[in-house]
Amino acid sequence: MKGLLSLIPTPPPLKARSLVYDLKMRLDWGDPALTIIDVRDRTDFNISHITGAIPMPMNELVERALSSLELMRDIYVYGHTDEDSAAAATKLRLAGYLNVSELKGGLPAWKAFGYPVDTVVTATVF
Repeated sequence: MKGLLSLIPTPPPLKARSLVYDLKMRLDWGDPALTIIDVRDRTDFNISHITGAIPMPMNELVERALSSLELMRDIYVYGHTDEDSAAAATKLRLAGYLNVSELKGGLPAWKAFGYPVDTVVTATVF
């Protein structure tokens, strides 16, 4: 049985800073057991975001994360800039999250590779 366990592939370990390729590879794994957090404001999130990302604006980040995510959860976080992503990751780590990765390049890098994005359609009143 021990020999069989070594044949079962496992996803690469989470890094403190990840390239969009790292996240895409993890998503392609099939059962990623991760959460993608977009810390930009709701308007920007609605315009476009990484498919599967959840909105948690910076000013609500820790409160919302603590109410919905386990401290051991693998989390990828991105904002407008790498500095925003780093600040969000720091907040989450200080709140007790152990597996947080800053997504380098954020949404622009994700889009540059042609990876999937979603848009939240809102009704327009004429």
